[in-house]
Amino acid sequence: MRRRVHLFVSGRVQGVFFRAHTRDLARSLGLTGFVRNLPDGRVEIVAEGEEDALRRLISFAHQGPPLAQVTSVEEGWEEPTGQFSDFSIRY
Repeated sequence: MRRRVHLFVSGRVQGVFFRAHTRDLARSLGLTGFVRNLPDGRVEIVAEGEEDALRRLISFAHQGPPLAQVTSVEEGWEEPTGQFSDFSIRY
C-alpha cells in the first residue's frame, strides 16, 4: 500500500551530509519525494512509497548519518499524490 510521510528533523542535521544519505537510502528503498534544508536549521523530508520502506526511512531520520545529532523528528502521514518521479535533494 502506497503512503506518504512528511518529516521535519531537528538537531545538528545540516552540514553533516544528512540530505545525501537520505536521498541515497530513499532511492535504494524505491521511494520518491525530496529532502531539503530549511532556513530554521531543520531538514524537511517528503517521501512516498510502500509503508515498510517509509518506516525504514523514518528510523534513519531518527538517527541520521554519523556526524548528525538528531534531537526530534516531527512525523505526519498524508495521502500520496504521485507527484514525484524520483527522490531528490531540493535547494
